[in-house]
Amino acid sequence: MESINHFSWLDVLLVSPALVLFFSSLIPLLSKIFNGNRETNSFSVLASALAGVVTALGLTVTLGSTHKPAFDGMLQFDGVSFFVSILILLITGASLIFAKENTSSNNHQFSEFVFLLLNSAVGMLTVLWANDLMVFFIGMELMSLCLYILIALSSEGKLSKEASLKYFILGSFASAILLYGVALIYGMVGSTQFSQILESARELILTSRIYLFGVVFVILGLCFKVSLFPFQAWTPDVYQGSPSPVTAFMATGVKTVCFVVFLKTLKILVVGLDSSHKLIEVLQWIAALTMLLGNIAALVQNNVKRMLAYSSISHSGYILIGLIVSGVSGDDFFGSASILFYLASYSIMTLGAFGIVSILEKNYDMQLQVQDLSGLGKRSPWLAGCFTLVLLSLGGIPPTVGFFAKFYIFSAALKYQLIWLAIWGVLSSIISIYYYLRPIVFMYMKNEEGAVLPKEKTLSFGVISASMVLILVFGVMSQPLFQWIISALGVH
Repeated sequence: MESINHFSWLDVLLVSPALVLFFSSLIPLLSKIFNGNRETNSFSVLASALAGVVTALGLTVTLGSTHKPAFDGMLQFDGVSFFVSILILLITGASLIFAKENTSSNNHQFSEFVFLLLNSAVGMLTVLWANDLMVFFIGMELMSLCLYILIALSSEGKLSKEASLKYFILGSFASAILLYGVALIYGMVGSTQFSQILESARELILTSRIYLFGVVFVILGLCFKVSLFPFQAWTPDVYQGSPSPVTAFMATGVKTVCFVVFLKTLKILVVGLDSSHKLIEVLQWIAALTMLLGNIAALVQNNVKRMLAYSSISHSGYILIGLIVSGVSGDDFFGSASILFYLASYSIMTLGAFGIVSILEKNYDMQLQVQDLSGLGKRSPWLAGCFTLVLLSLGGIPPTVGFFAKFYIFSAALKYQLIWLAIWGVLSSIISIYYYLRPIVFMYMKNEEGAVLPKEKTLSFGVISASMVLILVFGVMSQPLFQWIISALGVH
């Protein structure tokens, strides 16, 4: 990693959203320390955290898409980072609200929970802005270490500790592989900055086996982070054992950031997948097997969070199709734009789904089963309607945003002659309809009473309602949103 010779106050201004999040995370922790290690009012903790998120969001929007480097090129701000930064901050705010009203996270360590969640978001922003492999790795580790502890902080005893340990061990193994790949790339290029790697990548990918091994190791590390086959085994156990707000944060924020970095890394390290046909073939089979395994495994799940976890795995396969298209195409229109649209759509749907699960969990050790949804359509028509809309959107039923997200991905695959992959994606989506409809059947067609509804959680209800509106509005107005993403990318 190159040394930083100087920095300007403009550099500090560009990273100010992350700085605001960090200093906001200190407020509840310091308040608790000065209060004799007694937990302060959880609403005030939430208010200070949300104030930091809103301020960071305002700074991000004000700075806009600057297309400027910072800290001697270690960080790069562009249209993609601008769009995804907004998405990450919105995910962080929603996750904080869910955490406030969930018994697994709102306990005597809520201040620590908020501190770790906000700093994990700082790690995500660092990963997103990174223009250097070592900066990217540092941001990835900051994000991951906070998540390991967040999972273990749950009031639930056995499953959360098991999930935290499993995620830590497997995550550390994946990080080691990724770092080894970075070392090999540095050994061949002599730098970890993307701009310098780009100058040598096209030649090295064809002539240097060491460089190729480095690229493969980096890709393997990222495959673990986004739950691609065959590195997806951790996902159901970790999602089930984590507090639902943390699961929502991981399933949306981590996946979004890591796929964006995956896209950037392939573009730079390989300089277009067309220079490595074998890598294209391997990635296509990974996408196909990920979609198939995720959807088939979800068919037999009774635990709602495990079902959504396998659903998340299958969605990683869909997104990988867009990533492959972006690599083989000469421009970023169908690849990058479809990936960002899908990530935004998936985040909205998944936040809504896990938000509903969080509401239905009346205590910290409850494992929500599909049977617990019995009769929900009569007992809580609004909640059942929201969950129905989320599930239909995840399944890709029009006119929801989930349908158009898959439409853009599959259209991109067809345009660039990845016909068999598009067909595989459509067939996988058809398989998924069964397990998405199953909870709906229990909610509306089973007369017996399911789980007892907990007391009303107003803030979570508000976030879920906003998600439902966005699912419909962005579905009906998908084309303007897609064009806005293209504008953010700088494609005209």
